[in-house]
Amino acid sequence: MTDLQTRPVETSCPAAHDARLAVGPVLERYDEREVPLGGIRAARVQRTLPHRELPTVGAWCFLDAFAPGEPPMNVLPHPHIGLQTVTLPLEGQMLHRDSLGSVQLLEPGELNLMTSGDGIAHSEFLVDDAGARGLQLWVALPHESRFSEPAFEHVRDLPVVAYPGARVTVFLGEHDGAASPARTFSPLVGAQVDLDPGTRIALPLRTDWEHAVQVTDGVVVAEGELLRPGPLLYLGTHREHVTLEAPETEARLVLIGGEPLEEDLLMWWNFVGRRHEDVLAAREDWEDAERRVARFGVVEGHDGARTPAPVLPLVRLNPRRRRP
Repeated sequence: MTDLQTRPVETSCPAAHDARLAVGPVLERYDEREVPLGGIRAARVQRTLPHRELPTVGAWCFLDAFAPGEPPMNVLPHPHIGLQTVTLPLEGQMLHRDSLGSVQLLEPGELNLMTSGDGIAHSEFLVDDAGARGLQLWVALPHESRFSEPAFEHVRDLPVVAYPGARVTVFLGEHDGAASPARTFSPLVGAQVDLDPGTRIALPLRTDWEHAVQVTDGVVVAEGELLRPGPLLYLGTHREHVTLEAPETEARLVLIGGEPLEEDLLMWWNFVGRRHEDVLAAREDWEDAERRVARFGVVEGHDGARTPAPVLPLVRLNPRRRRP
């Protein structure tokens, strides 16, 4: 999926040594904001990452929740650099196509993971416009992996860690000894946590990582914080566990986390780079017919239709530091 905003704002993701990511355990709630994709008449998502005050959680740099709506969440071919896209449907089916020739139907309980390297293009269309909902996440590639070969993976059998009254499905990275088969480039975790009614558990965490949780279904009390679908709760670092409770009905949430970043990132539109020049070159390549094919390839099945790149601001894109 893509960020289709016609006037995207650059987002700086400062390195961990320059942020509040190593202060220890915290409880910080970041409310979702509604973002129209591609203008006023386009589909809308609820976005919690990046946030001005919390641009990343580990290498996780983007988190959108999408739900049924009009128009539906159908996205024409568009480019990516410097990241991995993680598509996690909660209900309904999606069809993925990319410039590597992949054509893959995605259902709940499965994972699509696309690694952009220095350039890839893809499209995603809902099979059931009326009932599909899910999450779209991005993972920033570390500097040494930014120019790796583009790749696509579809994983059906994701590992599950069972606890009393809870099941943790690890879709990316590792958790409590269980590891997803999908390829990662930095130490992290992405997991779906399903809680039975009345369950209260202490979910183990890596103390050297930072973590956050976001509820997708039901009501969860996390470390005393009442959470419904929408906001992201940032947990900080140096936690041995997070206490989760589903007080009345079954509930579901997503856990993300990882080793705090030690690199400054610059995000604009669908690009994760390090400098203004990275973004400028990617945009110009996407808008030039010959360079587009050479760098990003062709997504078959759309008769040449694509998502055009927004216009860059007239000023140089510079990192913006997180508020103190």
